[in-house]
Amino acid sequence: MLTLFDGQQPVSRRELLRVGTLGLGGLSLSSLLGIKALAKGQPNPLTGKSVIFLFQQGGPSQHETFDPKPDAPSGVRSVGDVIPTSLPGVRYSGWLPRLAKLAHKVTVVRSFYTGNSGHNIQPIVSDSSKQANIGVHYARVAGVTRASSGMPTNMVLFPRSVDPQVPGPEARGNISATGPYSKGYAPFIPGKGGQLQDDMNLAMPRERFFERRKLLAGLDSLNRAIDANGVVSALDEIQQQAAEVLLGGGVSSALDLSQENARTLALYDTSRYVGGKQWNSVTRGTKGYYNAQAGTIGKLLLQARRLCEAGCGYVTIHASYAGVWDMHADQNNLNMRDGMKAVGYSFDHAVAAFIEDCEARGLSDKIMLVCCGEMGRTPKLNERGGRDHWARLAPLMIYGGGIDRGQVIGKSDRLGGEPVTDAYSSKHLISSILRTVINPGQLRLIPDAPKEIFELLDHPPIV
Repeated sequence: MLTLFDGQQPVSRRELLRVGTLGLGGLSLSSLLGIKALAKGQPNPLTGKSVIFLFQQGGPSQHETFDPKPDAPSGVRSVGDVIPTSLPGVRYSGWLPRLAKLAHKVTVVRSFYTGNSGHNIQPIVSDSSKQANIGVHYARVAGVTRASSGMPTNMVLFPRSVDPQVPGPEARGNISATGPYSKGYAPFIPGKGGQLQDDMNLAMPRERFFERRKLLAGLDSLNRAIDANGVVSALDEIQQQAAEVLLGGGVSSALDLSQENARTLALYDTSRYVGGKQWNSVTRGTKGYYNAQAGTIGKLLLQARRLCEAGCGYVTIHASYAGVWDMHADQNNLNMRDGMKAVGYSFDHAVAAFIEDCEARGLSDKIMLVCCGEMGRTPKLNERGGRDHWARLAPLMIYGGGIDRGQVIGKSDRLGGEPVTDAYSSKHLISSILRTVINPGQLRLIPDAPKEIFELLDHPPIV
């Protein structure tokens, strides 16, 4: 283990995060640099691709998204219009007009289920992922940071990472869970209220920066006897990346949306969907959750794309405040029609903008986008015009990462309540995700590769 001292007392990992060194203290070299950096000559298990998981907490409705059931009876079929897509014979809910035009670019799974009917952060963290954020498994192989730039390999974005004025993060469950691994593999979380983004601004007097630079220089006094084991070169890489982070290198640049050109910012802008006071009939609207989701989701996807381009391999976007997709039509939640007005249109716009942007940048094979929540909604509307919790079917959309385009995988029953063909669970989704960023064949050639990851990869992928 590498421990740093400021001359009087040990510097904890928390303190090192505060100075922007992204977790050097209290972490082993393997967690910092990963399998690849520790043994330069061994096979590289990383594919070079990235994954963005857009988590729709609350449980989006399959009927009001990608499986509208237009031939089902009233009270079951999608509330609102059902529209054709760019794929012959395939229809989406009318709440997704822009994505309907891009159906030939994406894969929709109509036979996906989570087996969960309670509010938590499945399938991001569950028994299926060994109680770890999916990105933690990737970081266990790739290392916590990129040796060349200090970029974290696994990050979680809340709306406050793009707008400090919105309500604070609210995830039902431990989105930073590391399961069988050290806490050092937890994802980095930028944003107001968390230390990382404030550190990346580097708002400190010049003399304080140079005091912190001295702390890094103290690494040079480490016992050079370990050079015989080839570790010093790795420590030099740590020094380099820590200095780059302190100087505000790739991490702060990737987080800074002001560095994007005006046309791209306009493409992702979802501010037009902010509804002012019109959602204040329910508690979540009064607290500003619907408007926070609508106003930030585009920027969050843009920030995630920038992070992936800069070297982050796994980004979780938790854009849904306290379950804004939870459309029960009660004192806390909107009904399906008003709920989709509140969050559906902004989701459609933001995801379509991301796809168009990736296509223009040639990133469609490099970045995978996964969109789903922890569950779906009941086939039948309740008496208030809402849908309740449902574990047996949930909407799932996947774009990019080199998968085949224009697919509609699986089929649900007549009412859209459960799969009738090709039933896929969270285990299959996690395998698909990890196979996008990790090459199982190459990983098997590495003697110390974690057995837990092989167990996850052994499930058949969806795509």
